[in-house]
Amino acid sequence: MNSIRKIGSRFTGAALIGFLTAVFCCPPVEARIKPASVFGDHMVLQRDRTVPIWGTASAGEPVTVRFQQQEKTAVADAEGRWRIDLDAVSAGGPYSLSIIGYDQSISFRDVYMGEVWLCSGQSNMDMTVAKEDRYWCGVVNEQQEVAQADYPLIRAFDVPFRTSDQQQQETDSRWEICSPQTAGHMSAAAYFFAREIHQKLNVPVGLLTAAYGASTAEAWTSRAALEAEADLQFLLEDYTKKCQDFDSGAAQKKYEEELAHWKEQSAAAEAKGQKAPRKPAAPKNPHSDQHSPCVLYNAMTAPLVPYAIRGALWYQGESNIPTAAVYDRIMETLIRDWRKAWAQGDFPFLYAQLAAYGKPPARPCQGGGTTRVREAQSKNLNIPNTAMIVTIDIGESDNIHPKNKQDVGLRFSLAARALAYKENIVFSGPLYESMRIEGDKIVLSFKHLGGGLISKDTILGGFAVAGTDREFVWAQAKIEGDSVIVCSPQIKQPVAVRYAWDDFPTVSLYNREGLPASPFRTDNF
Repeated sequence: MNSIRKIGSRFTGAALIGFLTAVFCCPPVEARIKPASVFGDHMVLQRDRTVPIWGTASAGEPVTVRFQQQEKTAVADAEGRWRIDLDAVSAGGPYSLSIIGYDQSISFRDVYMGEVWLCSGQSNMDMTVAKEDRYWCGVVNEQQEVAQADYPLIRAFDVPFRTSDQQQQETDSRWEICSPQTAGHMSAAAYFFAREIHQKLNVPVGLLTAAYGASTAEAWTSRAALEAEADLQFLLEDYTKKCQDFDSGAAQKKYEEELAHWKEQSAAAEAKGQKAPRKPAAPKNPHSDQHSPCVLYNAMTAPLVPYAIRGALWYQGESNIPTAAVYDRIMETLIRDWRKAWAQGDFPFLYAQLAAYGKPPARPCQGGGTTRVREAQSKNLNIPNTAMIVTIDIGESDNIHPKNKQDVGLRFSLAARALAYKENIVFSGPLYESMRIEGDKIVLSFKHLGGGLISKDTILGGFAVAGTDREFVWAQAKIEGDSVIVCSPQIKQPVAVRYAWDDFPTVSLYNREGLPASPFRTDNF
């Protein structure tokens, strides 16, 4: 009786009832404690914030978590799920964390408290520091960067590529310590960001990397969130139709025909010493297609919820060129969806505006889908606690995966230091604010001036101006104080200006901190 009384002192109310029911009515044959797969040795937990620890066990089984001076207990519900919220702990380590059940104990070693960031998107976030086994990966100075990547307090949990129509609870990965042996296959953008944050704040940094090449934003959004948006219903409807229409046999036959044709073309190209054409892609069931709505949220994001994080980094957009007209709505839905799932309030959401890519324009303002996505990304700055890093100047005309991920990481870190860590620093390049017409000139005003406007080139290029006919011509531009004056001898009555309004534009306008201005237009033609 005394032992029961002692046990009862640890529980109250429903927890006590559940525990006694489990012990006296249906004692388990074998304990089944299983922490969520995101927990493991070498993990980094978010400092200075409530930290959820969760998993599964036998129904009704009491589960105790011990960490530092904390010991908290919960009882697994009827479905075997349990969750314990640890009180906030400041940066430090290494610690151990123990999870204890009836007759089972699991301990995680080398655990640190630090800064945790979720890093997601498509191939430019997935792109690794080293080339390794993927030809398009590898950064500038790859060998040097890998050799110098000795940062044992930077750790990464890299979620494997998966798709699912149902939300998953588990994933299959482990925490890795950053070293010359592991840094090569870490996300380059995430790693360079973590390196900056670690060096500036002197705290451990954990990266939850969930990125998939060629994925769309809607693939990373939950079905419930998309269903709630009337103007995005077409995404789900199109997906349903694709699933209904998919014929694996017909798709395989078509692929085999394309493959045979490709082999003939490749042989002919090789005989002429020419580059072989791109190999056709194997058929993909819509359910396993990273373009399909919800499938990556279900398989790659959901298993991470609600792991405590400081914020999110996002680098994506190329695959949403077909839906550029509603891309800002998709992203607004995704951000709201993630913030609701994590239940941490409006955590910082930092995203990269697409880099330059394509052929330099012969005439001004010939921007296509990439330009339209950039404009949509600019609109998302209206969402609270977001920041956009501009990468227009690091693009490569013939490479959609620019090698300079060091500046991407640096600019992400500046935005994080300003939004998440409240440092009073310049974190953005100039953003267009307003215009006024003065005779045959247009005067442009900007915010995020930093130390002032500068041109990286002798001539301030990339500007175009239009008159009442709405036809744009290249313009003359000069900096006067905090403004840019734009005109053209061809336009006597200017009405609008555009800057860097092409897929691969001339980029010249910066602030003195070396951050480029975002492309913009003053019109809505």
